[in-house]
Amino acid sequence: MRWRSSTRLNPGDLFADLPESLSEEAFEDLLRASGLRIERIVSQGHTSPEQGWYDQAENEWVLVLRGAGRLQFDDGEEVYLRPGQYLTIPAHRRHRVSWTSPDELTVWLAVFYP
Repeated sequence: MRWRSSTRLNPGDLFADLPESLSEEAFEDLLRASGLRIERIVSQGHTSPEQGWYDQAENEWVLVLRGAGRLQFDDGEEVYLRPGQYLTIPAHRRHRVSWTSPDELTVWLAVFYP
């Protein structure tokens, strides 16, 4: 049995509509479903605020698509990510973005799940 729909499928493009200049990081939800969120993040020389750490109630799987970034964890561990590299950050593992490439856009894909 073939699936039929009167609605045409419309593919997205992770590199479409990238900002030309960024005064702050750009966050865009690409998909939200029960217990799942997929987000595109665009950075250029941005870091997390000095006074704060991300302490999320959900797990995060993050992939660098373009550019580069470094994540710092509250225990002192740092992880450098370049295009194609990904990392799973367990829920409540406190972290921050300590560096992103200042010379090019860094495009991240983040998947949040329980």
